[in-house]
Amino acid sequence: MPLFSRNSLIALAITLAIIATVFFAVEYLNRQRVAELRAIEDQLATNTLSLETQFALLAEAPCEDLASGTGLSQEVGGIGDRLAAAEEQLGKTDPEVVRLKERYTLLQIRDYLLAERIERTCDINPIVVLYFYSNVPGECADCDRAGYALSYLRQTYPSLRVYSFDYHLDLAALKTLIGMEKIEGRFPAFVIENKRSYGFTTLEEFEKAFPDELFESATTSTSTPR
Repeated sequence: MPLFSRNSLIALAITLAIIATVFFAVEYLNRQRVAELRAIEDQLATNTLSLETQFALLAEAPCEDLASGTGLSQEVGGIGDRLAAAEEQLGKTDPEVVRLKERYTLLQIRDYLLAERIERTCDINPIVVLYFYSNVPGECADCDRAGYALSYLRQTYPSLRVYSFDYHLDLAALKTLIGMEKIEGRFPAFVIENKRSYGFTTLEEFEKAFPDELFESATTSTSTPR
């Protein structure tokens, strides 16, 4: 066999081996990705059922039990973190992500209504933030930074209740909430202690919208990120 033909066959074999290696590597990563997403979805489903049960129990709880805190909002926030991970993996418009977001949105609204009930009937005044954002490209340049700021505040001040809503999510309950709160289509939009505001500049400016008791009651000492 001529030397040229032998070298050509060797080169072809090496090329095929590389292609096969890449193919199997991609397939393996895809399987791992699917398994991870299914685990996230299973965890979301489990936590959703748990929260629905808690809502039913807490709706009948007396004020003295609610005064010590329920931990419910922290669980709602934890589900939001898992949903954000799923959204990052699958994409914001994936039908499964949208379905999970709809369920999560309903859970947030129910928790918000529970917070309102506590405020009306008990001597407890939780600090509540409603955050409305948009995933439409180009419609909210500052929504990511606003989301990071709220995550930081929620982690730093556990007494803060943060509810995040995709403004354009096609959900009747959410549209009712938007109408009741009179939220305009400008983003990011906030309702902090029943006061509406729009836009985000810096964390320092944003913190001025919160009552002083939030920072006075903080149990965690954390420096402000730069």
